[in-house]
Amino acid sequence: MLFPVELERSAGRQRPQDTPTSSFFSAASPPTLFPLLCWVLRFALLAALRLSPISTRLVLAWLPLPTDSTGFKRPTSAETWPRACVRILRTRSPEPPGPIEFRLPMPALLLLLLLAAAPAPARAGDPYSYYDWEVSYISAQPLGVKQKVIGINGQFPGPPLNVTTNWNVVVNVRNALDEPLLLTWNGVQQRKTAWQDGVLGTNCAIPAGWNWTYTFQVKDQVGSFFYFPSTPLHRAAGGYGAITINNRDVIPIPFAFPDGDITLFIGDWYNRGHRELRSALDGGTLLGAPDGVLINGLGPYQYNESVVPPGIVYERINVEPGKTYRFRVHNVGVSTSLNFRIQNHNLLLVETEGSYTSQQNYTNLDIHVGQSYSFLVTMDQNASTDYYVVASARFVDAAVVDKLTGVAILHYSNSQGPASGPLPDPPNDQYDTAFSINQARSIRWNVTASGARPNPQGSFHYGDITVTDVFLLQSRAPELIDGKLRSTLNEISYIAPSTPLVLAQIFNVPGVFKLDFPNHPMNRLPKVDTSIINGTYKGFMEIIFQNNATNVQSYHLDGYAFFVVGMDYGLWTENSRGTYNKWDGVARSTIQVFPGAWTAILVFLDNAGIWNLRVQNLDTWYLGQEVYINVVNPEDSSTTLPDNAIFCGALSSLQKEQSHRFQYSKAAPVPQWGETISLLVLLACFALWSL
Repeated sequence: MLFPVELERSAGRQRPQDTPTSSFFSAASPPTLFPLLCWVLRFALLAALRLSPISTRLVLAWLPLPTDSTGFKRPTSAETWPRACVRILRTRSPEPPGPIEFRLPMPALLLLLLLAAAPAPARAGDPYSYYDWEVSYISAQPLGVKQKVIGINGQFPGPPLNVTTNWNVVVNVRNALDEPLLLTWNGVQQRKTAWQDGVLGTNCAIPAGWNWTYTFQVKDQVGSFFYFPSTPLHRAAGGYGAITINNRDVIPIPFAFPDGDITLFIGDWYNRGHRELRSALDGGTLLGAPDGVLINGLGPYQYNESVVPPGIVYERINVEPGKTYRFRVHNVGVSTSLNFRIQNHNLLLVETEGSYTSQQNYTNLDIHVGQSYSFLVTMDQNASTDYYVVASARFVDAAVVDKLTGVAILHYSNSQGPASGPLPDPPNDQYDTAFSINQARSIRWNVTASGARPNPQGSFHYGDITVTDVFLLQSRAPELIDGKLRSTLNEISYIAPSTPLVLAQIFNVPGVFKLDFPNHPMNRLPKVDTSIINGTYKGFMEIIFQNNATNVQSYHLDGYAFFVVGMDYGLWTENSRGTYNKWDGVARSTIQVFPGAWTAILVFLDNAGIWNLRVQNLDTWYLGQEVYINVVNPEDSSTTLPDNAIFCGALSSLQKEQSHRFQYSKAAPVPQWGETISLLVLLACFALWSL
């Protein structure tokens, strides 16, 4: 992973860490640690035995015995059992009583101790990775205008989460902003941990000055994702970073291991702060055109003096000729679809949002708000000059296209000069979405590749499953409701209650939400409400997004990957199902819907929780274009609410004292100590044996 905080970086090969950070023992531990601990334990026990008024002597009589097929020594007859026992002699000075014997075969004792110390079976062997983050404002001027952006540990973009399938992630977040904060993990499914999702329907926001610890497992997932602040319009000020989930060593990736891994964040950007943007929307004014496009938090290279002012700091990506790199590209912007391309280089698409795709080359690809893709790019060009890396706005007025173009530099180590000349051409359809919709249809699932598990992705035959629920969700342009500018789905504009939905459900708080969201447009006056969808656990839901607005919209569903089965212009009808792709529609978590068109998805509701279904465009999300899906498992297999849960709204009285210090809160799990405790028990046994 190349860290996005450096202006210039080298793109070198790096595999994921073999051991998680902060592990008690690691591959780097010196070989003398084990005997050293043995001697320490031995002398500590000897001192305790000598100083105690009631001395206890543990005599381990371990005689050479035959072994069975398991390798454990065991007695072969009843006569040898006493000699393989632990004999405990308790004596009191000066007149010791007779010995009290407790007999237990030594192998059985060791197994008992190990079982007692081991963590829960579901977590055994899954490493933990720890992160300490402070979220604060930092000063930056990505487009030449000084402003406050949201940084993490002083970095913008924030530090990456680089983990492996099934690892447990513990992120301690201190909110050093002056307003409440939540982070959400875009694409991480949060299986059995819905309250770690980090949106206002699942969590009370972290108050200013407080710290809170997120704990979740990246269960059965691989791929390219990102995190960002979900609290209103915070992402417009930054606070985002990469989530890379690597394959386990036993699961092959469907391409040669690349020579390097490069993360790029592309997105439109406003010189106004997030508070100003919120104020504009609250006052009934749309945001208007952005001020530019950033790549890794930096402005454009000065490819044209009349367009880009001098002094803008830009991103430079250092590469080696002949090498192949994996580019992970995320659109983290406010509302603008972007076309991504690298001058004179092909983009071999291999993965999107956790699914391996059928591999095909693109010269450019439209990446919509909230989407993530990864490409293999081979450095096969001559090094006479550097090359442009471009992210340019789609479907915007021609007058602002030049302004809305982000440019970075691809620099070969043996490059002979700077990039010059015009940028590589974008698709020749500035207002026509036909190219983009056909390109989207070409992205298919690689049904023969293994994902997070050994079995092929295509072994889940989604096209053969019977649909249990159908929801047609219609959006339209923002409109006034009770004098306020709002956005809607099926004429309902969602408003977040003061008590999060998940907490209200767990504690049976009445009147917080209603399970009456309509499954089709009602052709009625719009209203503001907290109405959510009642899903069926392990049901198969079909959702059709009908976009009656004038801009491209991206929709994201937390908790799941869904199958993209169709998209087309016009109004969706039941006859549209005849065009569905029921074999290799890609599984992902964010999908675009073109204006005057529809997109259909299928999702298997096997993850209990209350899950956010939202538009990723920050302006209309802020105005209410979202809903939640309630999925209740009647057997309730979810883990318990964390001890450090923050309470608000109707449950404020349950709030426990929270530490404001930068440390792990009480919610940090303890099962990771199981292996350490087991090892210490073994060390103690061997130390006692040597007495």
